[in-house]
Amino acid sequence: MEQLPSITDYPAGISVIDAQYHRPGRAAIHLIVENGVAALVDTGTRYSVPGVMVALAHKRIAPEQVAYIFLTHIHLDHAGGASEFMRQLPNARLVVHPRGASHMANPVKLIAGVMAVYGEAKFRRMYGEIHPIAADRIISAPDGTCIELNGRPLHLLDTPGHARHHYCIHDTRSQSIFTGDTFGVSYREFDMNGLEFVFPTTSPVQFDPDAAHASLDRLMALEPRHAFLTHYGRIDNLPHHALHMHALIDAFVAIAQQAPPHPDRHAAIVHALQDLLLQRLKAHGCTLPQDAILSLLQTDIKLNAQGLGIWLDQITRQPAQTAQS
Repeated sequence: MEQLPSITDYPAGISVIDAQYHRPGRAAIHLIVENGVAALVDTGTRYSVPGVMVALAHKRIAPEQVAYIFLTHIHLDHAGGASEFMRQLPNARLVVHPRGASHMANPVKLIAGVMAVYGEAKFRRMYGEIHPIAADRIISAPDGTCIELNGRPLHLLDTPGHARHHYCIHDTRSQSIFTGDTFGVSYREFDMNGLEFVFPTTSPVQFDPDAAHASLDRLMALEPRHAFLTHYGRIDNLPHHALHMHALIDAFVAIAQQAPPHPDRHAAIVHALQDLLLQRLKAHGCTLPQDAILSLLQTDIKLNAQGLGIWLDQITRQPAQTAQS
């Protein structure tokens, strides 16, 4: 029988369930329960589903009680388990950004794009099978959509920057925002004396620093008390983290712009990001050994470097494209 994953419960019917993605504490699936009716925020991968179903049974929530699955965006560490959840949760409807809805109904291009990066064998190991989802079970949710979870309003806000198909959820009852990747990444291993460490995620292929700054400002204008991050769980101290996120977005951009041209650019960005985050973590008071820090951060740093490289290529091409048009 599948083991019960780590679950952390918070007030207002919110729980953080470990998605069991690569390592404990890397990715979360958030559960919201309102008077016996439930919703999931993000899905992890196909391999996250059995553990979450055990967690629901542990909480005495029947599959039929799950009304919605919210995808903050369609990157597969957030959306890869959606089709299997929809098979196992018969009354659930999938709520997704309009730019992502067609990819959930017909995931062929989404799968092909990820396979092009990882290859088919690694794709299968990481994400498993992804199936089409019936269009009549998908809610395409533009900016300003309000979904009522058994009378509890959940407001969806278009928040590009990490991806153009990204929304965040504002839950006024808990004074919280569910931020996917818009508010960055924060691993609990880096918490020091009640203060978290947060850094941006610029992974491929749609990083846009101007949009990322604007989305952060939009979220902070709501004056939330808490943020629930897919990577990982609840953070507080949001005014502090917003300032540091803005500064780190600018620092990441500067690193990309100062990197040498190909073929050394990616390695240079990786090393500069590594040095920057180690420096910031030291200032944060982190006492973990450097090897332990880099073990936790290595995948994020590589993905961030790839995304920054793609962004740099895109802005470099834009003037030439404008001149030709």
